[in-house]
Amino acid sequence: MTNYENLLLKAYNSIPKKALTQERFEVPKVDSFLQGTKTIVKGFNQLLDSMRRDKKHFIKWLMKETALPISEVNNQLIINGKVNSYQLNKLIESYFKQFILCPECKKPDTKVITEGGTKLLKCEACGAIKSVSGL
Repeated sequence: MTNYENLLLKAYNSIPKKALTQERFEVPKVDSFLQGTKTIVKGFNQLLDSMRRDKKHFIKWLMKETALPISEVNNQLIINGKVNSYQLNKLIESYFKQFILCPECKKPDTKVITEGGTKLLKCEACGAIKSVSGL
């Protein structure tokens, strides 16, 4: 083999295996219902498991976006106001795009790292790094 082909093979072998898979990721949808003036979101812990992010950060971000007080009781998120399921799922989709999905490969295999006091979103699949504010 030529030198170029050896370098190409070496580069291909250094690509993380997660980057080579083509499965399609979908942002999880939440199940919610209104109870008086409150919105109850069921299965909150399953949503957090798929996010792999800090619960406090997500709740704080959601409070800021909805401008409503939020609490958590028995694996349910309680929003003290009326938010329909469509709006809630759009907000969750926005959170995923901002803080979870890789900007390059669009996979959710990211983690938050800190370098020099700056929070960075590092993709474990393709290796891309993006600065994120608000984390």
